[in-house]
Amino acid sequence: MSTTVSGKSGTWRNWAGNVTARPVREVTPASVDELSAAVRKAADDGLRVKAVGTGHSFTAAAATDGVLIRPQLLTGIRGIDREAGTVTVEAGTPLKRLNMALAREGLSLTNMGDIMEQTVSGATSTGTHGTGRDSASIAAQIKGLELVTADGSVLTCSEKENPEVFAAARVGIGALGIVTAITFAVEPIFLLTAREEPMTFDRVTADFDELFTENEHFEFYWFPHTGNCNTKRNNRSAGPEKPVGQIGGWIEDEFLSNGVFQVANLLGRAVPATIPAIAKISSRALSARTYTDIPYKVFTSPRRVRFVEMEYAVPREALVETLRELRTMVDRSSLRVSFPVEVRTAPADDIALSTASGRESAYIAVHMFRGTPYQGYFTAAERIFTAHEGRPHWGKVHTRDAAYFSEVYPRFGEFTALRDRLDPDRRFANDYLRRVLGS
Repeated sequence: MSTTVSGKSGTWRNWAGNVTARPVREVTPASVDELSAAVRKAADDGLRVKAVGTGHSFTAAAATDGVLIRPQLLTGIRGIDREAGTVTVEAGTPLKRLNMALAREGLSLTNMGDIMEQTVSGATSTGTHGTGRDSASIAAQIKGLELVTADGSVLTCSEKENPEVFAAARVGIGALGIVTAITFAVEPIFLLTAREEPMTFDRVTADFDELFTENEHFEFYWFPHTGNCNTKRNNRSAGPEKPVGQIGGWIEDEFLSNGVFQVANLLGRAVPATIPAIAKISSRALSARTYTDIPYKVFTSPRRVRFVEMEYAVPREALVETLRELRTMVDRSSLRVSFPVEVRTAPADDIALSTASGRESAYIAVHMFRGTPYQGYFTAAERIFTAHEGRPHWGKVHTRDAAYFSEVYPRFGEFTALRDRLDPDRRFANDYLRRVLGS
């Protein structure tokens, strides 16, 4: 038996360092059977169970004082079905490994987020998304799931098999079971042409509907304390492939976006009064560029500067008004915000607790450099987002509870009823889930 069990009461921390937990023990199962045994053993000991990936969530969704499951041995591709256009992958596989493995097979996901450090199960369970006019979140590309439920049994689900579980478990926040494998829809690999271009806040908000309609994937970053934005348009291309040059890419993506940006944030944290001036310089540092490459090399980018993040999905038609209110709030306050605000979109999907469930959505993400007080900024931003019936990302900082979610998610009761059936004893509960889903 190759399972690793640690009886040590070590401290677990998430990537941002804002969440900690002290589990009774950690288990690293090497098979689904071993994971099932770990869940049954936890039940015998009267302990809660949570699985944790790479810790990229900013909430305590994976925190536990019971048994912490680490899935790093549950990795790799189980199989590719080219006729069906699917790949089945173990739940602990990092998105980066999946993307690279698919590329070697001449395949790709249709859409993805802007980083790929998370495990596939962690990313999908919290509703991780990219930006897209027609193509939705990573979870919306799921065709089948395998999960270990509270009694240790293994349940598979799809549109045809246990469809009521499938409708909810694709974004399950770890409340319905521990995901052990995911089947994704994939397609032959394609090229994307990215066009990055500075644009004023006034222009991007005035022309947002046009920019959204004309591009398969449109996103932008607004730099608080300035009227400046950086925009990015990704569209499918017939080629030829023209990747970012090695030197130019290092200057833009590593030296400026990570190295210089890290130093700027350290200065801003030490002397907040310098932040508006730094923001003006930062917003003009990146130049316009166009390049063509395979999807994961266009969609994703390195993020080495650590931060804390809040992100809300609002109805797409409410985006511009919401963003203008956010800008007015920052301008009228004494806040000093060194991180840009990220804006993306997603079409409606049919997943019960997806932030885009049943409605076209726009995402507004606010960030603060790690170690900088963020509560005042996030509280003021959250007040604006919730006034527009915003839905917070399940893995990012927010203060909402079950009463709020029952109002903004029409299928909230469907999810909680399924949770009652699959986990009546709340084997997978923790403080976060009690707040957002109820007891």
